[in-house]
Amino acid sequence: MRRQEIAAEFRAIQDSICRQLEALDGTARFGNDPWTRPEGGGGLSRPIADGALIEKGGVNFSEVFGPLSSAAAKSLKIEAHTFYATGVSVVLHARNPWVPTIHMNIRYFEAGDAVNAQQPSLLRENASSGEATNNQRWFGGGIDLTPAYVDQHAAALFHSRLKETCDRWDPRYYPEYKRSADDYFFLPHRNETRGIGGIFFDRLAPSAEHPFDDLFAFTRSIGHLFAGLYAEVAGPVRSKAFTQREKDWQLLRRGRYVEFNLVHDRGTRFGLETGGRTESILMSLPPEASWRYDHHPEDGSPEEQTLAWLRKGVDWSGL
Repeated sequence: MRRQEIAAEFRAIQDSICRQLEALDGTARFGNDPWTRPEGGGGLSRPIADGALIEKGGVNFSEVFGPLSSAAAKSLKIEAHTFYATGVSVVLHARNPWVPTIHMNIRYFEAGDAVNAQQPSLLRENASSGEATNNQRWFGGGIDLTPAYVDQHAAALFHSRLKETCDRWDPRYYPEYKRSADDYFFLPHRNETRGIGGIFFDRLAPSAEHPFDDLFAFTRSIGHLFAGLYAEVAGPVRSKAFTQREKDWQLLRRGRYVEFNLVHDRGTRFGLETGGRTESILMSLPPEASWRYDHHPEDGSPEEQTLAWLRKGVDWSGL
């Protein structure tokens, strides 16, 4: 079964990321919190906190299935009664304000009457091609970076690595998915991007040009890229000295992160609308955040310079 293969690969990616992040942090260890979903499926949440590098974070795996509520179907803009979804989601909030918050997600989704809500392994398939019948299915995912202080060199490195990975599969991927990230990770009520973006892709469905195996391989490559990419971004600044001023600014920027995740994030909405596990869904939130009424940084300050970068359309890989 393709779904079993995908879920097994996603579990392996979760394990690999956790091992690499524990080695990178040096002190903190991931917990293990398995859970089941009464409607069908479950997952493994792996939280981490109070490390030398990582103040709070998590690497979650889920594999869930069952009836699709009308609210969830409407949110997805599909007509379906049942669904199957599996994925890995990562969010890391660093202790040091100079180290950006980072997010990664890879997922696979099916919806339609062909999905057996009680026994997903019995999904009707074409024996020769392994393709589901009468069913919608797609991959999604991406990586994005949310620095409290934008460093142009780190931003260029981050986007260059994403471009290199995308280009191995299709040179159209990076510009398209970079634009999607700019549009998606945007706070319209603030008129600013959540961070410096990255790539974001959704509803990546098999086609003659991009068959199922290619899409699966591309999605896997994003998962395997994550830990090494975070090490490249965090390593040079993880020990950089900071003052209370930088910490206060980090908490304000975390407030923006909370606003996005609770108001605009589709994954959060989908998880809550399908009866997902609240603790796992909200594990993406930082340990602390703050809000100040009508706060504006000083003219010419590093904080003001960062705000100037939080806009769509920056050619980060070309800097």
